[in-house]
Amino acid sequence: MTREARAVINVSALRHNLGVARDAAGQARVMAVIKGNGYGHGLLRAAYALRGADAFAVTCLEEAIPLREAGFAHPILLLEGPYEPGEVQLASRYRLDVVIHSDWQISVLQNARLARPLNAWLKVDSGMHRLGLPPERVREAHAQLAASASVSPHLRLITHLAEADDLDSGKTDRQLACFDEATSGLRGERTIANSAGLLAWPRTRADWVRPGIMLYGATPFDHRNPPHAPLRPAMTLTTRIHAIYQHRSGDAIGYGGTWVCPEDMPVAVAAIGYGDGYPRHAPSGTPVLVNGVRAQLIGRVSMDMICIDLRGIDEPVEVGDEVTLWGEGLPAEEVAEHAGTIAYELFCTVTQRVRFLEERDRHGPHPHSV
Repeated sequence: MTREARAVINVSALRHNLGVARDAAGQARVMAVIKGNGYGHGLLRAAYALRGADAFAVTCLEEAIPLREAGFAHPILLLEGPYEPGEVQLASRYRLDVVIHSDWQISVLQNARLARPLNAWLKVDSGMHRLGLPPERVREAHAQLAASASVSPHLRLITHLAEADDLDSGKTDRQLACFDEATSGLRGERTIANSAGLLAWPRTRADWVRPGIMLYGATPFDHRNPPHAPLRPAMTLTTRIHAIYQHRSGDAIGYGGTWVCPEDMPVAVAAIGYGDGYPRHAPSGTPVLVNGVRAQLIGRVSMDMICIDLRGIDEPVEVGDEVTLWGEGLPAEEVAEHAGTIAYELFCTVTQRVRFLEERDRHGPHPHSV
């Protein structure tokens, strides 16, 4: 392979970030969220690196079954539960936990005949208004599930936070109050905290925490002033400079001529584009690193290429030199802010045209690493 678009996954960083989550969780158990192909880092790669977690959370059977077939014995939670009635049989066969968020799912469990009862997590809509039973339905739904032969006695409760990444929002306190009132007196372990809740809202930690994005080294908060957490990036996306040109003042760069050279200047072309998952809507001025030195994207992102302003880089730049798009030395959250998106999307949209490699790196392990 000659094209050098690479995503280097630092598995030591994944383990380190799990240790950070454990430290923040206190006595709560940690359920590592590895949905979306491990947030783009690779499902099994993430699972092996994060196998010190107490459980895993995924979206669907297509993510859960490969974990069982790879030998993982952890509890595995299907965060959206069954998508159709027949899936409860597979969930039972593969010993999967299921979130139950709708009346139709309760009805399916009431009518199912399963070889092994399911561990169910009843989801409460405490204010996100996406999935979950409304608060006034929670007690009745809890009783229905508790009476079902298809549900194990270990019935648990779950909700999801809508604005925990906004430290000035009152929504998290309102959601906590709603969840507490809706579940008061009901037996069962509880899980509330996502990454933002775990890091910034101690009251959300409950019995289980569900870190996601923080495990991959990105903060869920504004990257300029996040709550302190010693996270390390797990994905570094790099490529190489493919060509360097000396353009003249007035030359328009790339499709549509959206960026015009203000003076005679050197411009590099790097071998990456939206065909690799780099965001097409990243504007001129989006930061990159050239041999570790900050530079800026100029012009529109093409399918296979980007153009880079080389002014201000003192050391000579040559064809073949490394360009970092995000990761070590350049937070994905900063790139995402320029592109009008979030780090989650950057990670998940890296395509299979990019070569994925693993690096166990030069840093020592976190004390809780496995």
